[in-house]
Amino acid sequence: MHFTTERHLDDGILEREFTLGEIPGTLWTPGGSAPAPLILMSHNNGLPKSDPRLMARARYTAGRGYAVATIDAAGCGDRPRSAADEQARTDLQRAIRAGEPADELFESLIGPLVENAVPEWRTTLDALLELPGIDGPVGYSGGWTALGIRLAVTEPRIAAAGFFAGGFVPRAQREEAHLVTVPLLFLLQWDDEGNPRQRALDLFDAFGSKEKTLHANLGGHTGTPAFELEDGCRFLDRHLK
Repeated sequence: MHFTTERHLDDGILEREFTLGEIPGTLWTPGGSAPAPLILMSHNNGLPKSDPRLMARARYTAGRGYAVATIDAAGCGDRPRSAADEQARTDLQRAIRAGEPADELFESLIGPLVENAVPEWRTTLDALLELPGIDGPVGYSGGWTALGIRLAVTEPRIAAAGFFAGGFVPRAQREEAHLVTVPLLFLLQWDDEGNPRQRALDLFDAFGSKEKTLHANLGGHTGTPAFELEDGCRFLDRHLK
């Protein structure tokens, strides 16, 4: 892991960009000398790691005493995409805007993104846990629910997870949702035009976790209330500290 930039924020948080082979990422660590639990914080597939909403969540969470890391996995953010991926993304967006059936287009785009992203996130996790000042347990928090499901199923170091939305999740991850057993906080925007509500509710019902909590709020996709950041950190505190 090679750190390429370093910035000290006003609240004592150290923000560093890094590369790990071809993987670009950002790491936020809190002030103090005590080892910090680690949060893997994903963005919605396609958005860059510099997305302002993700960065605000990361800085807030780091201020609560966590090391927080995000990456642009293969095909995500600013990393190169194939012409076929770009066409599939364009076709999917067009179908959604037109109200046309989009399930198969979605599967052809997002399914491979998940499969390619998981190994890079796990490689990043290996490297992060070798750094001084970062310790387990590990949590996952992010808007890419499909990635979170696969990581929660395949990565035993993840001890708790927070998922956002979840209406559009590939078939493979919906089918393995019952294998997710870690404590779970699931956020749902009731009027999210991009995530079918009933699918999200069905997904929540399918999770195998004995402790799972659903927070549903009125509003569209980007209207998650600010207080959910505080509630999300309280959830993490219960299971990671």
